[in-house]
Amino acid sequence: MAEDQSVEAFFTEVGDEFVPHPHARSPWSSRMLHGRLLGGLMARAVEREHAGEDLGFARFTVDLYRNSPFVPLRITTRRVRDGRRVRAVDVEVTAEIGPVARASALLLRRSAQPAGAAWTAPVWDVDPPELLGEPTGNGFDHWWIDEDGRQATHRWTGTRRNRLWMRERHPLIQGESVSPFVRTALAADMASPVAHFGSGGPAFINADYSVNLARLPLGEVIGIESAGHLSEGGIAAGHCTLYDASGPFGHCAVSAIHNPVPR
Repeated sequence: MAEDQSVEAFFTEVGDEFVPHPHARSPWSSRMLHGRLLGGLMARAVEREHAGEDLGFARFTVDLYRNSPFVPLRITTRRVRDGRRVRAVDVEVTAEIGPVARASALLLRRSAQPAGAAWTAPVWDVDPPELLGEPTGNGFDHWWIDEDGRQATHRWTGTRRNRLWMRERHPLIQGESVSPFVRTALAADMASPVAHFGSGGPAFINADYSVNLARLPLGEVIGIESAGHLSEGGIAAGHCTLYDASGPFGHCAVSAIHNPVPR
């Protein structure tokens, strides 16, 4: 289902700039843009400028090395390698203060699936969103899932595996639908709170995220499940599995630094 184009997008494209709308603000500070939107803009640029009919998006890595102020942005891309089976692309986001984020994308040529089987994550044992209650969220819908696979009635405790479903509420760019690849890039930033949310609440902000994809998701809803968390000295490493209604389609690794949400 295409996004409702009557709903205001996060950005309007004006010339070679992307002008943000109010709901593009970060939950960490009203003076910042939400980091996940930078990943979405870079994924869109890769898809529009470097996608190929027989190429699959195998990896997309985003480095969020500088807080972006709430200002118009510019996106540039560069094709680093274009081989017979591999295409590599670099992307950069620039604001008025200079570069604020970068990404690298690896596209691989599709071929026949080999014979045999390997262990894989099972189909998700959680209720689908259509069986759940009303979602929560600001800027996007999400359903917190408890340890029994049902909609949580309270926030995560940090003692069990964190899980959620999420769905975009706004288009990324005014007048455009969100593609499966861009949808994945937007959702993947949520791997940080899913992996790192502990008994003390949200204590880490991610400085990157890296998605590895076997395929693109089907439908508008993406599920994220924590597959591991390690932290020491205020630095955290997390790993999540990405799902759609038909099963797992990729993984996301995320690095984060201690930075509690202002109360």
